[in-house]
Amino acid sequence: MPVHTGILDAEDFAGITVYQGRGVGGGSLVNGGMAVTPLRERFPAILPTVDPAEMYSTYYPRANAGLGVTSVDVNWWESQDCYQYARVGRKHAERSGFPFVFVPNVYDWDYMAQEAAGAVQKSALAGEVIYGNNAGKKSLQKTYLAQAAATGRVNVSPLHRVTSVSPAAAGGYTVVIDQIDTTGATLVTKTVRADRVFFAAGSVGTSKLLTRLKATGALPLLNEQIGKGWGDNGNVMCGRANHMWDPTGTLQSSMPTAGIDNWDAGGAFAEVAPLPTGIETYASFYLSITRTPRRAEFSWNPATGKVDLSWDRAWKQTSIDMARSIFDKINSKEGTIYRTDLFGAYKIWGDHLTYHPLGGAVLGQATDNYGRLHGHPGLYAIDGSLIPGNTSVNPFVTITALAERNIERIIAEDF
Repeated sequence: MPVHTGILDAEDFAGITVYQGRGVGGGSLVNGGMAVTPLRERFPAILPTVDPAEMYSTYYPRANAGLGVTSVDVNWWESQDCYQYARVGRKHAERSGFPFVFVPNVYDWDYMAQEAAGAVQKSALAGEVIYGNNAGKKSLQKTYLAQAAATGRVNVSPLHRVTSVSPAAAGGYTVVIDQIDTTGATLVTKTVRADRVFFAAGSVGTSKLLTRLKATGALPLLNEQIGKGWGDNGNVMCGRANHMWDPTGTLQSSMPTAGIDNWDAGGAFAEVAPLPTGIETYASFYLSITRTPRRAEFSWNPATGKVDLSWDRAWKQTSIDMARSIFDKINSKEGTIYRTDLFGAYKIWGDHLTYHPLGGAVLGQATDNYGRLHGHPGLYAIDGSLIPGNTSVNPFVTITALAERNIERIIAEDF
């Protein structure tokens, strides 16, 4: 596969393409900023071994504060051309009897108001989202990583790729790291010894590395749960072709603000997403998160020297059916149709992808209940790999809140 400089990676596995952020800040560089705390009654299905009371009283509030989560001023939202697409989405949802819910975000709304007024460099109003947002979004570089750097005790080394972690003879772990250039070529290989190692490469990065290290004998005591419990958060995308009297606007903010909640009745939450092409499309666009029972497994393939994922594209039919519980009804009510030109010729559903990879080192299975990897004391998973496949909403805040919970206990007990 050709390597290019950039911050959005589309990594292909059998049956699915996984979109991931590449750079200092990870997924926060390329996400739409939607920062959703799941409804408390849904939490036991998300992380069954975690106490909801402590998450909702302590760790979700801490994560929201750390990420800089805020809500759009609805009065401003109602008046802006850049959210006409969302107001059309609301009208259609409510006329079909679905709840339309506003969702917090990590965008600086004051900055966006200045964008709309033409007073500052445009970012959300210039279509910047999955290839990065250069101004108003509070990515991790501006929040957690900035706070860490301010302590003077943290060094971040970009363009470094860990290739091995193994027990060191003198105790702790030997970590082998390739320093690479922007073409992916290795410039130099470094070796360091660490008392403790935290795997925070995202669900796919952490899972792939741990799967390979276990299979090849570098970390042989990792348990049989490594690589298991992976899911796509039920992601599926679609678009609807609206009537000419329902334009969605030539100017669309790339930061979504709301969704359609049919989780209890149909198993789907649909983000009313932008389609910021700069021209009038008369299209409503949606990213749905659905309740999905399917879980895949990472495994080492010695013939290819790569890690495979056992995802089956046919599993997406469950997600499609759940998304249809919303959009079939809206189309029937509005007399509209699905767009068939957004994901290939004559194809309605974006069922080949996920933006929300979760699992592979599941909490309480591959790890203890705080992310300590079984078999090798001093090794920890502390990212989306801990969450078994589904969060019912965008997983951004849940991953952060779980990390806040786990690191507090690890610092108290292990350091």
